[in-house]
Amino acid sequence: MRLEPFDAGAHEAPLYESLHGAEGDPHLWDYLPYGPFDRQEWSEWFAASAASTDPLFFAVVDPIGGVPAGQASYLRIEPVHGVIEIGHIALGAAMQRTPAATEAMYLLARHAFDELGYRRLEWKCDALNARSRRAAERLGFTFEGIFRQHMIVKGRNRDSAWFSIIDGEWPPLRTAFEVWLSPENFDQAGRQLRPLGEIRDSLVSTRAV
Repeated sequence: MRLEPFDAGAHEAPLYESLHGAEGDPHLWDYLPYGPFDRQEWSEWFAASAASTDPLFFAVVDPIGGVPAGQASYLRIEPVHGVIEIGHIALGAAMQRTPAATEAMYLLARHAFDELGYRRLEWKCDALNARSRRAAERLGFTFEGIFRQHMIVKGRNRDSAWFSIIDGEWPPLRTAFEVWLSPENFDQAGRQLRPLGEIRDSLVSTRAV
């Protein structure tokens, strides 16, 4: 997968279809602070988001065909403190629970730690968002607690679940991602042979010994 900064000409229309199509995920927008959109609303939201630097939005693009299949961003970017967050994640139904989705999150984490030099990567979500919480834990984020009445989203109180990875934890996590994503970890039908968590736990145990 490729992460490409939002570009209206390349991403706006096809990303709308990926996220709003007839075969889309009916719960995709439940916990995001915006959406779903009609076509005009999306155009306006996309233009504002493409111009933003925090959040800094990316289209998640399938290199085969160049079709954007989802979006993600960096936000709450604090270089002075070495802290950055991943958020605004919306993946089309066809991309959810695929190796491509995991690869996109790996690319964001790798860029934050290895290329930008951040020391803490955060993940926050509505405490009711079970799918996002499971995803954070599967990806190796550590749960840090619930911030009660943290926000008001779509007129509703939101408690936020906070997760993080810190720089000292990243090297074995990076290796686990790379082992899991390797072609050798998938059979001919594309099924994983070893779960990401199993690989990560084995690497952490080996390192501890």
